[in-house]
Amino acid sequence: MQPNFLPLAATVSGVLLPGLVGLVLGAALLVAYQRLRARTQQAERQWEADEIREEAHRTAGQIIKTAELEAKAEYGKWQEKFQQETAETRVELKELEKRLTKREDNVDSKLDTLNTKERSLDQRAQRLGDQERNLEVRSQELDQQVEQQRLKLLQISNMTTEEARKELLSQLEQELEAEAAAMVEKILTEAKDTAAQKVREVTLTAIQRYAAEHTCDSTVSTVDIPSDDMKGRVIGREGRNIRAFEKTTGVDVIVDDTPGVVVVSAFDPIRREVARLSLERLIQDGRIHPGRIEEIVDTTRKELEKELIDIGKKASIEANVSGLHRKQLDLLGRLRYRTSYGQNVLQHSIEVAYLCQIMADELGLDGRLARRCGLLHDIGKAVDHEVEGGHPKIGADICRRLNERPEVLNAIAGHHGDVDPISPYTPLVAAADAISASRPGGRRESLERYIQRLEQLETIATSQRGVRQAYAIQAGREIRVIVDSDRVDDTTAAKIARDIAKSIEQEMTYPGEVKVTVLREMRAVEFAK
Repeated sequence: MQPNFLPLAATVSGVLLPGLVGLVLGAALLVAYQRLRARTQQAERQWEADEIREEAHRTAGQIIKTAELEAKAEYGKWQEKFQQETAETRVELKELEKRLTKREDNVDSKLDTLNTKERSLDQRAQRLGDQERNLEVRSQELDQQVEQQRLKLLQISNMTTEEARKELLSQLEQELEAEAAAMVEKILTEAKDTAAQKVREVTLTAIQRYAAEHTCDSTVSTVDIPSDDMKGRVIGREGRNIRAFEKTTGVDVIVDDTPGVVVVSAFDPIRREVARLSLERLIQDGRIHPGRIEEIVDTTRKELEKELIDIGKKASIEANVSGLHRKQLDLLGRLRYRTSYGQNVLQHSIEVAYLCQIMADELGLDGRLARRCGLLHDIGKAVDHEVEGGHPKIGADICRRLNERPEVLNAIAGHHGDVDPISPYTPLVAAADAISASRPGGRRESLERYIQRLEQLETIATSQRGVRQAYAIQAGREIRVIVDSDRVDDTTAAKIARDIAKSIEQEMTYPGEVKVTVLREMRAVEFAK
């Protein structure tokens, strides 16, 4: 039996067919919707693109307008600047044109002036040519006249040409000798005046440029004693300590009633210094007896000898003098304890070295050699109490043995005028020595000797005939003399000044120099009634 599938197919077709139709319609609707949506989106995108394009067109138009405005403004600025520069250039060109025009006018004027001068020079040249020709003619005429006169003179004087020439030369020689003598006298006078002025300038420059402290050393050595009991210990039992001390040191020890002081006296300054230092050490040590005294004095003497070399080296360094022998350094150190009229000789030698250099530099000489001459000029004073003779000769002999230069030896031996100078450094040392010795505060003397010297100066001056009054001034460096104008004329006044100066040189001893000034005054007084 076959199954009946028709009702089942009808049933299935009745159910599936509407579903299929619905599916087909849904798909068609979906496709239509998608197409519609795509068209809508495309339309929206087209609209947005149109909007963007229009916005771009508007923005581009604004940018173009702004750029055009800025370009126009920039163009206006550049055009204004160009016009301004053009105007300035026109002004400069006008000024340049004016200057060129002015220069052209000046050139034309100069050309006219040169043409005028050229014509004037041509005229002068023509006149000079005429004058030269006239001079030649006159010269020929004069030569003829001179020859005629010469022949006439020879006929009149009966002299040959050679004799006349000799006579003429003799006359010319006499005239030239007189003129030469006058010229020489004039040159010598001018040279003396110039030299005196130059000397004053150099000396004043040296004094102004060198300013040293005023130094005056005492020649008396004293030692402080802590108590009177120590004085007794210095003297010792029955004076044995003081006798041993004086014998060892070679000095005199004065112990008097002066509280707290013992005086050491000796002619030799080195011995006196050794004694002073030794006594101070003995007092500090407290052990005072003959054996200890000899030990201390020997040690002190050796230490002082070393110190003298150091002092000499320091002095040479201060004076900037190198290459000195050890013996010279030792002698310079000894000058530290040597005085002259209260002035320390070592300090004086250093001052003289500086002054010599200053004056040598002013005169164009060797300042180094001048310093050496000045530092060593008084080196003989270190041993003048041990060797016979004056300190210039002693110092020169010592330095000669040490192979010093001839200029230095001559300066040492001749700075007081004992020998003739062979170089300009000798008078330089003499001048510097006088400046250092005579400066205020450089040297000193006792009140009694000072007053005595002033009185002696005034006595010598008033002893001259015609002198009314005399006054010693400037610490005895100058004496001013007032003469009677009725009894003394100008010539006699000059003679009185010379006589007073000679008398002072012969009768007195003094450092430096003394200036003598004679004053002669003439007064005429009348009364109107």
